Amino acid sequence: MTGATGFVGQAVLDAAGQREAALRALTRRAQPARENVAWVEGGLGDADALAGLCEGADAVIHVAGLTNTPDPAEFEEANVAGTARMIEAAKATKTRRFVFVSSLSAREPGLSAYGASKARAEELVEASGLDWTIVRPPGVYGPRDVDYLEMFRTAKLGIVPLPPRGASSIIHVEDLARLLLDLVDATPALVRRHMFEPDDGREGGWSHKELADAIGRAVGRNVFAPHLPKGLMMAGARIDRLLRGDKARLTPDRVGYMAHPNWVARSSKKVPAAVWEPHIEGEEGLARTAQWYRSQGLL
Repeated sequence: MTGATGFVGQAVLDAAGQREAALRALTRRAQPARENVAWVEGGLGDADALAGLCEGADAVIHVAGLTNTPDPAEFEEANVAGTARMIEAAKATKTRRFVFVSSLSAREPGLSAYGASKARAEELVEASGLDWTIVRPPGVYGPRDVDYLEMFRTAKLGIVPLPPRGASSIIHVEDLARLLLDLVDATPALVRRHMFEPDDGREGGWSHKELADAIGRAVGRNVFAPHLPKGLMMAGARIDRLLRGDKARLTPDRVGYMAHPNWVARSSKKVPAAVWEPHIEGEEGLARTAQWYRSQGLL
């Protein structure tokens, strides 16, 4: 697995630990010992490390990717070239099963450099000749997440600024982690060379206002949730860059896809129930996430 030290990757490690499944995981820095996890030091640009990662594996779960950067050109190296190298390593070691974590943003590659990079990576996976499955998660939230944390923090203050009116799907990170592991051994005819858009099971997703209100309930507040025009969000991105530099969370590239009105997972791309179903519905998951943030002193 790649991306094991990130938000989604850590959840996959937790889920694999519950199953006592053995994993080999890529890391750029030394990690503490973990039962049933063999750490392989290196990055996506290290061919030897990738070969060692894949050697003798039943499957590759490629989670690693760049989701946010002030320099959009960096998406190409991390998300496209990095995926190409993982494909080559899998083919060289005859590891045919390849589960790739993409993004719903790949549906609209013209909106952002991030979405465009994920769309190009998907094309590489589809042309690889491997037994691939592509997963396009919607908004992923849960313990350890930093993106939704800011919405929880502002909700505690009674306000949640929103993009222009629209709707999106969400998925709890624990459900996504289960799915990635379930796909490895699922019945081939149901999952191989398929693309899926999983979610929390809420038909039609969440309007932005509904999600803001639910986050408010999770932190015990009624919230004011104004919709901001795209131009104002772009101005906010410039201010965030001035205040936080390279650590800015709101970038012009993110505004590009945040302002799109429809990020709802499509029923035509639903994971077969025989393979996986979500266990954590939104209200419950958001409440649990708020509790985790409190336990860490983050709210």
